Formats: sequence, C-alpha cells, structure tokens
Amino acid sequence: MIHHPSRRDILKTTAKLAVAGSLAGDVAAIAHAEEPKGFGVGTLSQVDAMLRVATTAGEVPGVVALAATDKGIVYEGIYGRRRIDGGPAMTRDTVFRVASMIKPITSVAALQLVEQGKLSLDAPVPDIDPVLGAPQVLGGFDATGTPQLRPARRPISLRHLLTHTAGFTYRLWDAKALRYFKAIDLLPSADRSRASRAPLMFDPGERWQYGASIDWVGRIVELISGEPLDVYFREHILDPLGMTDTAFAISPQQRAREASVHRRKLDGSLAPQPTEQQAARQSLSGGGGIYSTGPDYLAFIRMLMQGGSLDGVRILRPDTVALMGQNQIGEIEAGVLRTTVPALSNDIDFFPGISLKWGFGHMINMQAGPDGRSAGSLTCGGLFNTYYWIDSRKRIAAVFMTQVLPFADERTLRIYRRFERGIYGTVKAG
Repeated sequence: MIHHPSRRDILKTTAKLAVAGSLAGDVAAIAHAEEPKGFGVGTLSQVDAMLRVATTAGEVPGVVALAATDKGIVYEGIYGRRRIDGGPAMTRDTVFRVASMIKPITSVAALQLVEQGKLSLDAPVPDIDPVLGAPQVLGGFDATGTPQLRPARRPISLRHLLTHTAGFTYRLWDAKALRYFKAIDLLPSADRSRASRAPLMFDPGERWQYGASIDWVGRIVELISGEPLDVYFREHILDPLGMTDTAFAISPQQRAREASVHRRKLDGSLAPQPTEQQAARQSLSGGGGIYSTGPDYLAFIRMLMQGGSLDGVRILRPDTVALMGQNQIGEIEAGVLRTTVPALSNDIDFFPGISLKWGFGHMINMQAGPDGRSAGSLTCGGLFNTYYWIDSRKRIAAVFMTQVLPFADERTLRIYRRFERGIYGTVKAG
C-alpha cells in the first residue's frame, strides 16, 4: 500500500530523530554527520521524517522518492519545493530534467529492434556516419601537442555502444578527450575541418568509459525504424506504459510543474538557476535531454523488474530483459569516473571497493551494496542528481528525484542512501 504519514506519525518520528533535543539538531546531523546517533530509517514514517528534515534544512530543494515491489507502489515521499526560494511545493507529478536516464530507454528501443531481427548485437553497426563506419582512435599527441589519430583495430558493434566500450567518451569525465578538443581548436581552419569530430579514446571492446555511445544508438534507432526518436519512444515504449509526462519537449502545462535546477555553493547552500530555454531541436539525442516524473520513470523500471511487461503490456521479452541485467563487459571494470569540470560533476565512485560492471543500459554492482540492494542490482542516474535502482533479487525498484548540480552531490547522495536503507528495512520487516 502507499504510505501517507499522519500528523501523529510525523510527530512521533520527529521525536525519535531528536539528536540534540530539537529539530535543529537533526538538521545539523544530516548536514554534517556521516551517521548520526539515533537517526534511524527503519520504518516508512522514519523515511518520511528524514526527507522532511532534509528538505526543511535545505540539503536538497525538494524530492520525489518512490519505491515499488511486485505488489505495486509501497512508498511515496514528496517533500520540499520545486524552487528553494519560495517556489511551489513538490508534487507527485513534478517534472524533472532526468538527462542520462534516457539511456536505458534508448537501450530498450534498440533491443526491441534486435528482437525483431532488424539489428544485431555483434555485427558492425550501420554505416550511417564516418564516425561509426570508419572510426579513428586517438593514439596520443606529438611533440607539438597535435593529436595523432589511427584507424580503429576493429569495427564498432551495438554491444560496444550499449555497454560504453566503443571508445566514445564525454569530455566531462575524460581528460584525454578534453585535451583533444582543446588541441583541435588551436589548429588552422583547414586542418580543423579534417579532424575527427568524435574520435575514440580507445579501441572498441578494450575498456569501459561512460560517454556518447548511446547518443549514436539513438541515431541508429531512427535509421532502422524510420521514425524520429521521440515518435518511436512514444509509440513503442512511453504510451504503452502510460508515461505521458516523459518527453524531449514539454507543454506549457508541464512546464508549470517543472522543478528548478539548483547549484551547490561553496558554503553548502543551494542557488536556484534560471529556467532553461526550450528551443526547436534539429536532432534528438538518445543519451540525454529528456524530461520525466517520478511515477513515469517508476513505471519504466517496474516493467524491467517484472521481465519486460507491466499491467499486461509487454515491451521486451523476458530473455532480453535478462541480458540487460547481465555483465556484458567480462573482466573490464566500470563505474569510476574522474571529473574535468567540478562545477558539473564530482568524481564518481558510487560503490567504493565493489566490482562494477555494465549490462545493456545499466551499471551493475557485483557484490551487495552497503544500504540494502542485492548483488546484481542495476542503476543509473542523471546529471541533475536523479537516480534509480532495480533489485530483481529482492524485487524492489525505486526512483529518487531532485534537481541539484554538480552530479554525485555528496549531500544528495547521503539522503538517497538513507532512503534506500529505509526502503529495504521496511520491506524486510514486512
């Protein structure tokens, strides 16, 4: 059942949370302590109170946190405001920029085409662009700092793209790629025009690095399906699952429900940012730039947790969904990234000391996590600190949405982990 705390629940839980005899003590504990004494999240009422205190303290502006099991939605926590400086209260249908959380959706679209025999996981990808058909690898830089490119040793496959082992990276987390594009900008215009606009940082299949691979998967889906990406998503994934608030462009009515992005300042406070401007797009990215809501995205991950179907609607076959959740990169390790732009992202290592792999669309923790999720659970996130996980072993799927920069914000992650711990404590207790 969905948990809605009563006033009595909140008062009882607030009393349990008292570290220094007042709510101010709890606020300070959340802000500064790794695990304050007396702060438990073993019941849904305690999860409610934790989120309430965190948003009251301004640790995050507002949050929509939802969790489900096979039996349906078991928790909804909606606290704080869409904009911290007096904006409207968060609501269940608040619209968020979920950025890279489009990647699993794009992965599902490609795997639908694999199921239909229109795409192969291991054949060379369609030659829709020289970047894919004749990939160049950055071997290094000469004595003058000029990039040195060479042909890739093997073609790029869809498997490489879906697992981020193709060689494409993001400058945000790759100093070598950042150096390449800075060097290109210094070349004469004629040389600059001949330089690869998207070189590989390594040969396909040789290592893992999060990057623009799924953007190319989106282009391939458009080519093979004959439909623009937004149309394909709407017809084959979003509408069948009832995801009416998930889109590349939102309506004025949805815009009125959008949460503002906030930036973490050096003193730990949050500064709301101006609302982004929507402009007509000439192309749509399979790797980022989408909006969604907590309930919409929960429907998507519940579908995956339940083997590819939800409420009688089948999106993928069970064997395909199983492939998405299996280690597809062998002995290669994944998941750890070092930022080149601290204003946009912190360094990333969500599970220190735990082996991380990649399936089709998700990161996989190969050992049990410290806050409840099982070994083999799946996760991904978006730049503005939106997250989800799917635990097929314990049959739990959850989403956690706020709007904060930089990515992997420490205070946001602390709240997210406590939310996770509370959900597992409750489900286990039940």
